[in-house]
Amino acid sequence: MATPAPKSTPGSMASFNILHGFPEALVRGMRSSFLGDADYHHLTQCETLDDVKLNLSETDYGDALADMGALIPTGLQKAAVEKLVTEFQYLRTQAIEPLSTFLDFITYEYMIENVMLLLKGTLSGRDINELIAQCHPLGMFKESTMRSIPTFESSPRGYQDLYQTVLVDTPVGPYFSLFLQETAARGEVSNVLEEVEIEIIKSSLIKYWIEDFARFVENLGGETAAIMGDLLKVRADTNAINITLNSFGTPLNEPAMRASDRKRLYPSVGHLYPAGTSMLADVGDEDELGRVLELFPQYSSIWNVHAAGGEGKSIDDAFYERDVQMLELAFEGQMHYGSFYAYVKLKEQEIRNLVWISECILQQQKEEINKFVPVFSFHAPWRSGSKSRH
Repeated sequence: MATPAPKSTPGSMASFNILHGFPEALVRGMRSSFLGDADYHHLTQCETLDDVKLNLSETDYGDALADMGALIPTGLQKAAVEKLVTEFQYLRTQAIEPLSTFLDFITYEYMIENVMLLLKGTLSGRDINELIAQCHPLGMFKESTMRSIPTFESSPRGYQDLYQTVLVDTPVGPYFSLFLQETAARGEVSNVLEEVEIEIIKSSLIKYWIEDFARFVENLGGETAAIMGDLLKVRADTNAINITLNSFGTPLNEPAMRASDRKRLYPSVGHLYPAGTSMLADVGDEDELGRVLELFPQYSSIWNVHAAGGEGKSIDDAFYERDVQMLELAFEGQMHYGSFYAYVKLKEQEIRNLVWISECILQQQKEEINKFVPVFSFHAPWRSGSKSRH
């Protein structure tokens, strides 16, 4: 008779290594694959993309680029993403519950983005093969499912059928169901998916995903609930701030729509929730948004970067820097699942860095080439203080 698995919360010193020790060892070993400060220095000194390829051949990307001919930014991005997907899928095959479900939750975000890309492409009449090629590999469904999405009519009834016959059987189907139920409750069921902008639908689905993921990690308890819970709270706050900022100059910023349509896009988790999101629902311009964020020290400094508008740094850059710092710290703890999420997101940042550097070289914009956020860098702003004391 097989010995049953120990029943305890993730993070328990008694059972974590028994259940999840191997995949955790893998992901912590994969940390050594990130490009270092010396690699970035060599890449920024390159004059051509052939030089970039030559420098990357000595890194963990060497095998992924070995069979590639002339290097182009899109080709580099595709190869790097495929490498990440291969590594993630290997981690997934080694995982058992509840880690396997946690890893599945990471992929749901990409599934949402892929479905919205296909829906948006359907409305504009783009070729299905072109759209599928642009979909993120971590969020792919069966090919029959992907190809069936554009076959429905561009009508309210057609989109209802799309959900009932295709999306209902996907892992993100419950989020679409919640969106349709919420919209129906507000009396807009007839042309819900035709008249609502795609980005608003996407924001609603991402909101449901964040809330569902947050409930899942909270139920897991232990270090996972503390570390991953905080990462998701910050992600929720970032969404709320960006939704508010991007709504200025659009119908969502009209007084009648702020408290109804815009407010319902804010996740019901995060450091801003509930007081901060209630205040965000009332702001009508950037000055009012800045006054609200001044009340939250962790976001006032990020907003000041945006308000200053200097040094060529945007609010997205400030968010990326903050995210990288928090994701790096997730590797410092032991016996929790946050390191798996951190690995995927930090690799995404590294891929953005590679694409940025290669684009700057291609377009001969070398003066802009250092405007990226390195990962596990000894020169990071949050490490410079401790470094100077030694």
